[in-house]
Amino acid sequence: MSGHSKWSTIKRQKGATDARRGAAFTKAANAITLAAREGGVDPETNFKLRLAVEAAKRANMPKENIERAIKRAIGEAKDGQRLEEIVYEGFGPAGVGIVVEAVTDNKQRTAQEVRSAFERGGGRLSGSGSVSHFFNPVGEIVVKFSDDLGVDHIVLTAADAGADDVEAEKNEAIVYCKVTNLGEVKSNLEKSGLEVVETKLSRKPSSVIEISDEQQASSILSLVNKLDDLQDVQRVYVNFDIPEDVLQREMP
Repeated sequence: MSGHSKWSTIKRQKGATDARRGAAFTKAANAITLAAREGGVDPETNFKLRLAVEAAKRANMPKENIERAIKRAIGEAKDGQRLEEIVYEGFGPAGVGIVVEAVTDNKQRTAQEVRSAFERGGGRLSGSGSVSHFFNPVGEIVVKFSDDLGVDHIVLTAADAGADDVEAEKNEAIVYCKVTNLGEVKSNLEKSGLEVVETKLSRKPSSVIEISDEQQASSILSLVNKLDDLQDVQRVYVNFDIPEDVLQREMP
């Protein structure tokens, strides 16, 4: 598994702990409301909403909170609060490209917070399109598997399921596929007996910047964490590749 994917795994595991905080529930609720407003309130016919609800459940968000977030999509006009999805792009230390996806009811506030985080973290906010071309939109599925299956079996199973790429290590693999095939690939993986633990729309770097200097790695990860901790920020993507031993020291 590449250093970038390893970082994604560590960040996801960190998120499982952070999910106990109220801020994580706010982010999940905003994602649900936005998805429901865009594609309807039925998760069976709105795939983006289904993914948002699944993510909220993984964060142990109470059922009533999920239902309230869906209903909020219907009543947004009444309470005067309208959520918007915004993408910010910028550069961090060592010139790494960073894409920030946010959901907000106040674009000015969010822009100021994101810009401040970039500046305090040694980076800079840039214009639309300046960084996003370093990433490809993909479907991303995380699966767990037992020792007796082995990595080769997982790679072959994922290929048969319609995946485009697989990165596996020990008992976990990240399966990548086309965005339009995400639901089908997930279903095929589940039918094959694999345990799907996360499914999401994502951005995969088309190329990465290798970071071997530990001080640079620390600065980049500090900036990413500052951005990720902002309440309006949903996801942060970075096109770096940090060696696993450095990651382990910098992200205990």
